[in-house]
Parts: sequence; structure tokens; C-alpha cells
Amino acid sequence: MSESNYPPPADTQKHLFIHQQQPATASSSTTQPAAATAGTKDDSVPAGMTKLPNGVILDKDGKPCRLCTSAASWRALTKQAKSTPTTNPSTQTPATTTTTTPATYTDCPPDSEALGRSTWTFLHSLTASYPVQASSEQQSEMRTFLGIFSRLYPCWVCADDFRNWMAEPSGANEPRLKGRQEFGDWMCRAHNEVNRKLGKKEFDCRLWEERWRTGWKDGRCD
Repeated sequence: MSESNYPPPADTQKHLFIHQQQPATASSSTTQPAAATAGTKDDSVPAGMTKLPNGVILDKDGKPCRLCTSAASWRALTKQAKSTPTTNPSTQTPATTTTTTPATYTDCPPDSEALGRSTWTFLHSLTASYPVQASSEQQSEMRTFLGIFSRLYPCWVCADDFRNWMAEPSGANEPRLKGRQEFGDWMCRAHNEVNRKLGKKEFDCRLWEERWRTGWKDGRCD
């Protein structure tokens, strides 16, 4: 990653826009075990509770949050729910085992990763269309938007983390809104914060305009 004109984010910032939540402890509010059905046995959780698949995030109402959870974890949750017996096993009729090829659909509700990719496309495009020199009014409007965005983003844990990252006490992560170049660099740093947490390769922020505004100099986008 290239050097920035702004101080790097503090190492204490851990969760900005997490799209693959790491398994938490039993006391975590985002992975609190849900009510179980009969027949569940897991010594790691209290009796009468069931352990959710790793990566499943609960919404504020205590139910699994699809927009906060990766597609893989959501499928594991769905598979777990389908395999949980709901009637007396002795009264069930053995099912005929058949092998089918799972259908691939692209018109399903987004998971956390699909939502994140779409959101970053929008946010970087927003910086690309930002004025070279922004007026006071334009800066105020964008600051208001970022504040609202950080509260209304559909993945609530992601929204909380982005808001907390921007509010880092040193002021290092405050939005830089005087003009396109510094706003684009700031957004790139925010994205790289997520990339680091997800173990992904960081983007060279010196190239953000080629990636999101002008197209690459080798002409591949022409």
C-alpha cells in the first residue's frame, strides 16, 4: 500500500465492514446461541440451546441476519435447520435417497459478501464523481450522507464498525472531503482496512482513480 497523507488507522480498530465475522465466544451478542429443538446435544453450550454454525450473525432481534452473514454460513444454517427433527423419529417414514445436482441461482437475496461488493462499487463511484474542489455545501452534504449511511447500512454490525472507525479519537479516520483526490484516497484507506481484516490483498491507493474513474492506462477499459 502506498504512503498516505493521513496517519494510518489505529491498530485497535478491529471490525470495520466485516463481511466474514470470526467465531465469537459464547457471550458475544452477535453469535448468541438460538433456541434449540429436541435432540440437540452439544456440551459447549447450555442445555436447551443449540450452537449456530460459525460465521452466523444474529440481528438485533435475536434472529439470524442474512445480510450480515456469508452465503456459506447461511447455507450451513439452513442445512442445520432442515436436518433438525421436528417429529417423533419412530413415526417417520424412511425417505428415498436421491442424488441431484444443486441448482445455481443468481436472483436470491444478497449475503454479506454480495452486499459488500455492491456497496464498495457504489462508494468508490461516489468519490470518482466528487468535485475536484468541493464547496462548503458539498462537503456538508457528503458528511451528512456518510453519517446516515453508517447508521442505515443493512448489515448492522458493519454499520456500527464503520461509524466507530470514522470516530476514532485521534481524528485520523475522519472523512477527507475538500476535494476528489483526498476523498478518493480516504475511501481507499477505508476499503483497505476491511481487506486487512478479511486477509485480502490491499489495493495501491495511488491507483484509485484509474480503477474507479478514468480506467486503466493500458486501455483495457476502452
